[in-house]
Amino acid sequence: MTIRVLVADDQALIRTGLAALVNAAPGLEIAGEAADGEQAVALTARTRPDVVLMDVKMPVLDGIAATRRILAEPEPPHVIVLTTFDLPEYIYTALGEGASGFLLKDTPPDRIIAAIHTVVAGDILIAPRITQQLIDTYASHHRTAAADAPTLSTLTARETEVLCLVGNGLSNAQIAARLVLSEATVKTHVKRLMGKLRLTSRAQAVVVAYETGLVVPANRRR
Repeated sequence: MTIRVLVADDQALIRTGLAALVNAAPGLEIAGEAADGEQAVALTARTRPDVVLMDVKMPVLDGIAATRRILAEPEPPHVIVLTTFDLPEYIYTALGEGASGFLLKDTPPDRIIAAIHTVVAGDILIAPRITQQLIDTYASHHRTAAADAPTLSTLTARETEVLCLVGNGLSNAQIAARLVLSEATVKTHVKRLMGKLRLTSRAQAVVVAYETGLVVPANRRR
């Protein structure tokens, strides 16, 4: 199956470079190029890509607003936010809107290609060097006690366990190995817990795991 990718970036040089990178990769092809968020929304509706590489700072409509509109549609594509900005608020907002990943523009080309395959497979992808910053800062400012989070009471014990492992960044295959389950069973648990919590992406599940205290940042562990 060929993965179709839409590139949204207001800088022509970067946009063209990303498109060339995608077209040169086996199993990938460009579905379209957008110079601003409004174009990204329109092109996504028209071309139905599998993945959108979305810049944050764009004219007319920024990448976060564009992501929100794209992911609100039925059967939306995966969105990877790709930007020069690694400020926590961009990351929180992008993941909160349902983006599947967050990468910096200086990410090596092979990792960008790998990220596209990763999100299509159903996992999330966050640039390694900002992962701990994201986790620690978000948790410090937004954590609530797990016992006080009524939405978690709808989960079974197994679903809660799976959510905790998702929050720790494990893939479905890794969770299956850890819990001695089939990968298909893990996928079912993830799908059910996301439905109960009204989440639209695996990335949002990671955020919930931290803000409810299911997962504790390393620098806060005793």
